[in-house]
Amino acid sequence: MDETVTKLLAPFAGAVTLDARGRVAVPTPAALAGPATDALAWSAVFGEGAAREVARWLLWEIGQTVGVQPASIHDLYAARGRGELQGFTVPAINIRGLAYDSARALFRAVRKARAGAFICEIARSEMAYTDQRPAEYVAVLLAAALREGFRGPLFIQGDHFQANAKKYAAGPEAEIGALKALIREAVGAGFYNIDVDTSTLVDLSQPTLDTQQRVNYERAAELTEAIRREQPAGVTVSVGVEIGEVGKKNSTVEEQHAFMDGYARALAARGPALVGTSKISVQTGTSHGGVVLPDGSIATVKIDFETLRLLSRDARERYHMAGAVQHGASTLPNSAFGKFPEVETAEIHLATAFQTLLFEHQAAPAAFKAKLYDWLRTNAADERKSGETDEQFFYKTRKKALGPFKREWWSLPEAVRSALGAALEEQFTFLLAALKVGDTAATVARYVKPVALRRSEPGAGAPPAAGAADAEAGE
Repeated sequence: MDETVTKLLAPFAGAVTLDARGRVAVPTPAALAGPATDALAWSAVFGEGAAREVARWLLWEIGQTVGVQPASIHDLYAARGRGELQGFTVPAINIRGLAYDSARALFRAVRKARAGAFICEIARSEMAYTDQRPAEYVAVLLAAALREGFRGPLFIQGDHFQANAKKYAAGPEAEIGALKALIREAVGAGFYNIDVDTSTLVDLSQPTLDTQQRVNYERAAELTEAIRREQPAGVTVSVGVEIGEVGKKNSTVEEQHAFMDGYARALAARGPALVGTSKISVQTGTSHGGVVLPDGSIATVKIDFETLRLLSRDARERYHMAGAVQHGASTLPNSAFGKFPEVETAEIHLATAFQTLLFEHQAAPAAFKAKLYDWLRTNAADERKSGETDEQFFYKTRKKALGPFKREWWSLPEAVRSALGAALEEQFTFLLAALKVGDTAATVARYVKPVALRRSEPGAGAPPAAGAADAEAGE
């Protein structure tokens, strides 16, 4: 056995081993719910030399062995598009800071609720400011799931794989090429759900809805084809598309028709057998992170739920998708969340409220927060607008202090991390109940059948090639 593997498996004391074929075996699964998994998660993020890549490989293989497998939600959404499922809204949860403890809190809530229809996601922009590339994100989620005893398909999503409008204007093919490279990296790491976002390329100055949406739907089809090229054998990656940029004008059914009809034509031109989208993101009145008032409070958001109902119904009945997706909703009042399953919203994206909890909870050490804010005063000064209060400035920029201080977040005292985790678990528990995804584990198991995807141990100091996974159906 390789020396690095031996060292990383030592804390498991025989509960995790390699068999005669060099494959990971887990003779004592209960041992995964202990501190040895904590150590493996740390190595997967902060390990030096070969340790980081080997730890990530071990977590992937342990998950494949015990039944915690990255999977696509496509078949569940297809069933909803056929009218076989209804009455719940899938939460897509962006885990930004204190990722391992935050994810553990989520999996505790999920197990209590017997939920299966939930997604963990990270956006293109978040990967940068949280310092979490896809391979790391997958490893941390796997470790957290194993630590908390979760079993079942794990839906990991690339949120807002978004075309930057300014970069696109300067060099269209370079920007699309960058998105394709990210798709390759993400799918290779285990992201089997990708939200393509070329809604930033919609041109509302054009005279017709078709011409307004044309660049959006043509590029979305191109990126869908790129995803299909990268997906492993036996996996149909769930692809999302978007017609309304979050924070801009509200979407209409007519815009949805213009996009979807054009997308279908563009996709067919690229290959008659290409599978398209399973959901569509729309704009109904929200903005990412909410609108911050001078005193630091968040302005009340008015969501047009009737428009959301109409768009979701049209998406299912006309295009056989799961329905519409709502972004930028985590700052809504608690009373609003029950409305999403009522109007049959397929999916809702939630992020900022969890970040806010980490920064504002009373357990977060004051000296640590002061250090972060001092750093922001210098390193994010160029983002401060004239007349902006400290409350507005720090609310807007503090996410930038997650990546540079990642190790310090992870190194907070256990009592602090436990208190933050407990508060997050309470928040997740509420959302799972409000969105009606409790007791969906059995439904997910009925529709989603993950393919076992084994990986070879990485060479010393070198990560496995993106997408280097061997499918083993039925294992």
